[in-house]
Amino acid sequence: MTSPMRRRRLLRAAAAWPLAATLPLRAQPAFPERPITLIVPFGPGGIADLTARSVAQAMSAMLKVPIVVDNKPSAGSIVGSTAVAQAAPDGYTLLLMSNANAVSAGLFKKLPFDVQKDFAPVSLLGVFDLVLCVAAESKLKTVRELLADAKARPGKLTIGTIAVGSTQHLSAELFKARNGIDALIVPYKGSPAVLTALRAGEIDAAFEILGPMLPQLQAKAVRALAVTSDRRFAALPEVPTMREAGVADYEVASWNALAAPAKTPPAVIERLNAAANEALKTPAVQERLLGLGVRAQGGTPQQMQALLASEIKHWGEVIRAAKIEPE
Repeated sequence: MTSPMRRRRLLRAAAAWPLAATLPLRAQPAFPERPITLIVPFGPGGIADLTARSVAQAMSAMLKVPIVVDNKPSAGSIVGSTAVAQAAPDGYTLLLMSNANAVSAGLFKKLPFDVQKDFAPVSLLGVFDLVLCVAAESKLKTVRELLADAKARPGKLTIGTIAVGSTQHLSAELFKARNGIDALIVPYKGSPAVLTALRAGEIDAAFEILGPMLPQLQAKAVRALAVTSDRRFAALPEVPTMREAGVADYEVASWNALAAPAKTPPAVIERLNAAANEALKTPAVQERLLGLGVRAQGGTPQQMQALLASEIKHWGEVIRAAKIEPE
């Protein structure tokens, strides 16, 4: 038989149980409740940085908390990506992911993280073209003429890009492979050096990100032969795609995306994804990105995961075909 004292203890415990049962739910704070850090593994002022800041500003207004952009530039985006991979999986540290992450998987023998396992994709943010350019006064007026020149002068045609292993460099390597031409790819330290060499006639052509080249193209300082993605760029409607220009099996697009550390709660990923997609629909963000040569494009975390896997496979094949030894 239960003693009066024991009975009173049981009654107190029973009375407290409903409150205790609800405590874990009440302890779960709504996300977000404090500022979010968005790590950009590139320097200030580039397309990735400006894309991140444009989207972050719009997302911040929707999430009602500041999103602080933190630039951590390094080769292969490794420093910034490592910082996010090692951050707490709570949604308060995010990565501006890009195709540089996909390329790095094939360029380096060992990374401090696994690109596919250590990040939780949130959403694609934007896609942007590369462009094949020649100097304004070049005798080469079309891609077909450039290819004919390359075949008539094996090993003589020169194509400028930025550093070995960059998207621009690998796009040039892919162009060579798809067309079976023998051309010399000349790497430079940065885009301004490529442009200077092109305008000075030191190289015959160049592969470069479209955004930085837009002012030069619009001023007719250089001429575009083709853009590399699957559609023409709205601001340059007269410039064909590479496929339209006669290279049937060629399509390259660079991209930026948003990612969080792996094991970030699905509800947090869903909240961030909704905010990112809503931000990308705003006219101000779309206009800002278009001015950078970027097509605003969102999507689901699952679609971003599939794109990342596809890009790692694609660029790995290009790196092996170009016989670039992983570092």
